[in-house]
Amino acid sequence: MRYAIIPVTPFEQNCTVFWCEKTRQAAVIDPGGDIERVLDFLAAEKLTLAKILVTHGHIDHAGGVAALAARTGVPIEGPQEEDRFWIQSMPQQSRMFGVASALSFEPDRWLHAGDKVGFGEVELEVLHCPGHTPGHVVFFHAPSRLAQVGDVLFQGSIGRTDFPRGDYDTLIRSIKERLFALGDDVEFICGHGPMSTLGEERRYNPFLSGRYG
Repeated sequence: MRYAIIPVTPFEQNCTVFWCEKTRQAAVIDPGGDIERVLDFLAAEKLTLAKILVTHGHIDHAGGVAALAARTGVPIEGPQEEDRFWIQSMPQQSRMFGVASALSFEPDRWLHAGDKVGFGEVELEVLHCPGHTPGHVVFFHAPSRLAQVGDVLFQGSIGRTDFPRGDYDTLIRSIKERLFALGDDVEFICGHGPMSTLGEERRYNPFLSGRYG
């Protein structure tokens, strides 16, 4: 499997493209906006979009989902259904953050812990990691030791928990019990900023090593 990160929106959100090298089928994870940039990348790499995957319902991650699905006709998978209220409030989120109008949508498939999502010969594992939002999911490709964690974990930080139905203790539990269980060698792409490894964050992230909280 190969991947590319395409920063989108004024929030510089890491929209991610995963694709199968053999079949050239791809999944776009968290198309928060700037859909033309995403489509241009797919065309340049001669990739066939198979599905849209969503980690959670915040506008910087999901604001372009409806538009991309309308343009391509591909199914939407994720997040977990507890984020339905965030997705339904997409127009209100647009007004709140002063960004281009975004439409709500209904995923073709709500995801749950233990589910699998596939495109081409690639299969991703789904982890339900609430805390930043109640329905946040993570996508893990075991053969590559690579995860897309959305806004659960960052290099040197963690996701915010001051939004509606965010919860700090739940987020820390999701990271320690679900993400760290994948192994220290796992690299992760986060929703904003640079990549890191779970081992680095377990050892040095101040929110997780006992220095904060």
